[in-house]
Amino acid sequence: MLEARDRCGGRIYPLPAQEFGYPAEGGAEFVHGAAPVTRALMREAQISLLPRGGTRWSARSGKLLPDETSVPLVGRFYQALSEVKADLPIAEFLETHFADRRYDAMRRSIIRTVEGYDAADPRRASTLALRDEWMARDDGPHGRIAKGYGALIDYLLSECRRHGAMFHLGAAVTAIDEAGGGIAARCGYGAAFEADAVILTVPPPLLSEIALPSAARDRAAAAAEIGFGNVVKILFRFATKWWADHRGRNLADLSFLISDATVPTWWTQYPDGYPVLTGWLAGPKADRVSSLNETELIDMGLASLAEIFDLSPDRIRRDLVASRAVNWGTEPFARGAYSYATPRTRDAQSVLRKPNGDAIFFSGEALYAGPVMGTVEAALASGQETAQTILMGSSATPSRAW
Repeated sequence: MLEARDRCGGRIYPLPAQEFGYPAEGGAEFVHGAAPVTRALMREAQISLLPRGGTRWSARSGKLLPDETSVPLVGRFYQALSEVKADLPIAEFLETHFADRRYDAMRRSIIRTVEGYDAADPRRASTLALRDEWMARDDGPHGRIAKGYGALIDYLLSECRRHGAMFHLGAAVTAIDEAGGGIAARCGYGAAFEADAVILTVPPPLLSEIALPSAARDRAAAAAEIGFGNVVKILFRFATKWWADHRGRNLADLSFLISDATVPTWWTQYPDGYPVLTGWLAGPKADRVSSLNETELIDMGLASLAEIFDLSPDRIRRDLVASRAVNWGTEPFARGAYSYATPRTRDAQSVLRKPNGDAIFFSGEALYAGPVMGTVEAALASGQETAQTILMGSSATPSRAW
């Protein structure tokens, strides 16, 4: 395995436990729904799921209130959604069916979800894919992995090594060549590795930066039709849970807080009692702060909390013990957080996933054709599918793959 970073896991990014008091997540954090491949791995590794709990609050128009999750006129929205035949971007769908002013609140709610949860640009995001996601059966509780996703990565690493896999860290691949009937992967520092097949799992924005043979390059070009959204994740560790009893409001079991602040979404580690708040800014809004450095992003997060709780930033800063801001859009080996479907994504995935006889395979969460693109489950399922494709592809099964 050739890994560009000095660690494995990619957009799974566990932070040092001493920094936040537990292995906080700089990247992927939650297990969503059924997630059969993820849960099977967790059972193998004897890792448990910590269910989410607590109450949701919202802070809008200067008021902090229990969150009202119902969307105005949502029945009409889902009725129109169920009747869509030809795909189109969700922004265009809303403009076509819900342009009237009486739907303003509903449109804003839908756009917030598309941008904030899916990290997607509403002008590109597929209406049919969002329908599949929003109307899919939810067959399992959402939660966090005990000891974090890093525990799952550690298990996979140990299993790979037990089976003889070799790992090369700091090995950013710059070119894939056809060599002597096989494949050679070339790294920026000059090393080359020969194999029978190669599986490329880099995020879509990075595919164009790897030199490929012409047939594979033509297939890789399809990745431009796969949406890839950005996320800025901000973590604050405080000396106390100062928000738990805020001006007579009992927020001791706060789970999620949704607001109109610059960093609009925050959550706690409830039911665990760590005094940590995690901020989330996603989609086009995250792109608009791409020029800010980490210190400026942290200041932006503190200002957002100050606005939400009607406190001064200095008052909040006095309790601050540790802070971290991760801008996935500027991370050199990610260039964003996770993928989403556009109206042309399913065709692009078919092009990328179809074996072409050149022993170059594409895999990863962006290649997953189910309703949970952008998740760890999608990445694991895609990898499993790619492995099965290679193993079943010919009688001369490739024995060496990078």
